[in-house]
Amino acid sequence: MNTVVVTTKGQVVIPAKFRKKFGIKIGTKIQFIEEDGEIKLFPITEEAIDNNIGFLGTKGELLKTFMREKKIEREL
Repeated sequence: MNTVVVTTKGQVVIPAKFRKKFGIKIGTKIQFIEEDGEIKLFPITEEAIDNNIGFLGTKGELLKTFMREKKIEREL
């Protein structure tokens, strides 16, 4: 088990073995999710993004809809 200490600023150090395993580097964004009384951390890396492209199965329709809506907003 890896234990870390929270600083007065609410910061923690992610142990090196996890940073290496999950590709966490300087500037990597981490998403926090609360689920079933637990906090889960998800690094947002290029690999994670690449692995999840198309997971919604919309074949690009969601992106097209989003782009249309943004165009309408810009015209307002």
